Amino acid sequence: MNIIRKGIGNLRFMVQLGFTAISNGYLIGFTKGDIYKGASKRICVPGLNCYSCPGAIASCPIGSLQAVVGSKNYKFSFYIIGFLMIIGAILGRFVCGWLCPFGLVQDLIHKIPSRKIKDFKLDKYLRYIKFIILGVFVIGMPLLIRGELGYGSPWFCKLICPSGTLMAGIPLVSMNPSLQRTTGFLFGWKISILIIIILASVFIYRPFCKYICPLGAIYGLFNKFSLYSYEIDTDLCNSCGVCQKKCKMNVKVYEDPNSIECIRCGECIENCPKKAISKSAIR
Repeated sequence: MNIIRKGIGNLRFMVQLGFTAISNGYLIGFTKGDIYKGASKRICVPGLNCYSCPGAIASCPIGSLQAVVGSKNYKFSFYIIGFLMIIGAILGRFVCGWLCPFGLVQDLIHKIPSRKIKDFKLDKYLRYIKFIILGVFVIGMPLLIRGELGYGSPWFCKLICPSGTLMAGIPLVSMNPSLQRTTGFLFGWKISILIIIILASVFIYRPFCKYICPLGAIYGLFNKFSLYSYEIDTDLCNSCGVCQKKCKMNVKVYEDPNSIECIRCGECIENCPKKAISKSAIR
């Protein structure tokens, strides 16, 4: 167990890297500037992985949800909602910590040497923004704002998503002269958001996950009762606060081990001096 705990950071990185490589394994897309359109695109991956990424072999659940909500004839998707509920009920935000490609990008950027900002006055209030984005941009606007043909737009993808900009927008535009001629204010706007997120990630751990990501908001709601969970041995825990100090998401693990903000990185388990925190697959 101690060997596993000491190596949990390396293990998580290898899982993140491997899952990113697998879910974006259509390498031909990066050479041709095209996207994969095979049968697997009908399936969602758990993390935020843009459908239009040249290497993506499956779909993003947030993009798929918007497509269904904004469709002309259908307002509800049993597949997508069921998929999110099943993944959330089993793993919760473990997906964010271990399986999301854009989470890996932020982790790598945060390794750049700098003065890190872990807590500030507006932090706890800014964390509610992701729920607002989920309600407004992912569900509300695609459902209510319709074009002449009766379809809604994927507003989160269109106006905000920095993951889509990095993994799809930039590669496709750079490799397609026809797209380069059509870029305008909107593309510049999304590049600006991406730059802000990248710069913020140097100083703040996973700002996109903390404040913006609607998928993290969904999975976070399941953390309280997901099968994969953390438990505190109250006989061992003395509330020393080491777990919170080591937690980059700034969760008071000793008080709320299954906080909606916990991404299950395992740092608290590895660093608890009393070994009072454990993983559980049964609630």
